[in-house]
Amino acid sequence: MGNLKTVTKNFEMFIDGQFVKASTNETLDVINPATEEIISTVPKASLEDTRKAIDSAEVAQKEWAKLPSSERAKYLFAICHEIRNNVHHLAEIIAEEMGKPLDQAIVEVSVTADYFEYIAGWARKYEGEIVPSDRPKESILIYKQPIGVVAGILPWNFPFFLIARKAAPALITGNTIVLKPSSTSPNNALAFAKILEKVGLPKGVINIITGAGSVVGDELSKNPKIGMITLTGSTNAGQKVMKNAAENITKVSLELGGKAPAIVMDDADIDIAVQSILDSRVINTGQVCNCTERVYVHDAVADLFIEKITKAMSEVTYGNPLVDKGIGMGPLSSESGLQNVEDMVNRAVENGATVLTGGKRADSEKGYFYQPTVLVDVDNTMEIMREEVFGPVLPIASFSTLDEAIALSNDCQYGLTSAIFTQDVNNMMQASNELEFGETYVNRESFEAVQGFHAGWKKSGIGGADGKHGLEEFLQTHAVYIQYK
Repeated sequence: MGNLKTVTKNFEMFIDGQFVKASTNETLDVINPATEEIISTVPKASLEDTRKAIDSAEVAQKEWAKLPSSERAKYLFAICHEIRNNVHHLAEIIAEEMGKPLDQAIVEVSVTADYFEYIAGWARKYEGEIVPSDRPKESILIYKQPIGVVAGILPWNFPFFLIARKAAPALITGNTIVLKPSSTSPNNALAFAKILEKVGLPKGVINIITGAGSVVGDELSKNPKIGMITLTGSTNAGQKVMKNAAENITKVSLELGGKAPAIVMDDADIDIAVQSILDSRVINTGQVCNCTERVYVHDAVADLFIEKITKAMSEVTYGNPLVDKGIGMGPLSSESGLQNVEDMVNRAVENGATVLTGGKRADSEKGYFYQPTVLVDVDNTMEIMREEVFGPVLPIASFSTLDEAIALSNDCQYGLTSAIFTQDVNNMMQASNELEFGETYVNRESFEAVQGFHAGWKKSGIGGADGKHGLEEFLQTHAVYIQYK
């Protein structure tokens, strides 16, 4: 990695309303993926630290749940306000620690504020039911009540937004939460803790701990005081959480991997398809679960589409997000991520794929950069069409009928997002009804709305997030039968 700069930032965890070091005083280094330099240290939490955070959340939850939801909402509105007052500062932290282009990091921070505001608006809207009884003089009430203590295990690719996606609905519904940010990009979460301190959030309502997944994540998914585990991460990570959660029959909500197909029909607006698929492939350097990971294009327009998307991908600029302005991509988040992309492309080429642009690491002295890449001569038997790449690589195959394209799209262990480009409403409706994915985007980029529902089928997850249905993930029902005279 070469010579490393002196560490300039030393963050602390946030447990029971206080900033603390790890009980062992051990730390983890955080690396800037654009420069390969150490930019900070964060505490490496022990099992004892993790249990303290869980215990703090458990104690706080009883009083937090007693607050009217409208009072809880006031804290969410205050958090939203403080985020908006610190957009650029928080965006720079994200750009530095995980390589996201600064303009994309600004969007992430801004949408995070919007999310807290949106969920706060549900305070007076989520509701139970009154169900007719078969008996005279009896009422049946279905209460919607908090689950208790939630464990939120965060990814590194949208590290700040996922704080809101997990913490905001947990809090508004009367739960407390222990958050574990990724060790790759934890700085933003610990900066967020300063906002919690400033708005006076009651101690223990949100605890933020950093450390190894084998210690912190393992305890969060095994501890019997945890009522729900919400994780965004790889399918392998989700499987480990499910195994641990089984011991206590703990509820899980998992957003896992994806291999999103995009179908381009012969009647598609090719320019819209090219721009939308480009945006969906290189955003965050292709490190997004709902990114377009493979394209199926109709034989009649395949040559035109491939020509245009190859040109567009070859023109994507990349660089250091804090130095180079207006870039389309930053680096991959880690050396291991870069190595994985490089290995997958090399194996695809060995198996017959043809590189039209890119296909190798970027020529840079430092940083985990990979060139935007287009591959053809691929098919569904190849790893590159079946496994998540998580990098700026776009494999393209062709088809002759929509039935064939849908079959190819569904031939996958994942089922998170999908897309189709067509002007024919019949094509739209068939794809909407037959694609085996939690989301389908028609004639637009693949990116969800806070009021929608982001949920995967098959090995892409269990449960979901956003909107009314995402909020209800954090509630459990309590049926009360009242017999009166």
